[in-house]
Amino acid sequence: MDYRIILYIFFGILPSLAWLTYYLRKDPHPESKTMILKVFLWGALVTFLVFLVQISFSKLLTALSLSPLLTDILYWFLVIAFSEEIFKYLVVKSKVLSSHVFDEPIDAMIYMIIVALGFAALENVLYLFPSADQAGTISFNALVNRTLIITSIRFVGSTFLHTLCSGIIGYFLALSIYQAKNSKKLLFLGILGATLLHGFYNFSIMKLDWPFQIIIPIAILTFLAFFVISGFERLKKIKSVCLIKT
Repeated sequence: MDYRIILYIFFGILPSLAWLTYYLRKDPHPESKTMILKVFLWGALVTFLVFLVQISFSKLLTALSLSPLLTDILYWFLVIAFSEEIFKYLVVKSKVLSSHVFDEPIDAMIYMIIVALGFAALENVLYLFPSADQAGTISFNALVNRTLIITSIRFVGSTFLHTLCSGIIGYFLALSIYQAKNSKKLLFLGILGATLLHGFYNFSIMKLDWPFQIIIPIAILTFLAFFVISGFERLKKIKSVCLIKT
């Protein structure tokens, strides 16, 4: 196997593994390693489906010939952010909620984050591959430097963002299970909040000028981090065992 592919895979997965180690420490009752691996891999596999959906809807959006601003908003908030958040949630809904391993509120956040880390891992690997015109000319030192820079940026940026947005959905998912009368509203709020913050993060980086393209993403990550950390603590206080019927 080409050493470059090994390099891309290792450094692409590394940020997800680092964050996974951190988040698993938040769980007072450790999850099954087998289940963690399965959910992580499902998160990675669903990435391909998400990319296909995004490509299809991007073409549709282009064909609509809307104003540039509206096109950008629909692209970053719906095509990108919503598709990623909803598919990550669907993995947990289909693969975790009916499982016996899902037995406490905090598991909703833990497994949503594990899916997000699987998704981010494959996304990171794909981002590390150089463009076709660079592939044959880039030197080994330049390749390593490029890989380290991209990995570092995605560790504190997109990978962290994926975990936090999924953490929000996981928090509201847990609440929706224990507040049956408001379950749909709570789940809707979780997905909507994650989508809006994810979309605004991407939009600000790609479309806003300095210094807002830096200030706003940092503000979003900071807010999300505090919310997710406090969410973990609040869910730990709910002692009931989850009984999920699907």
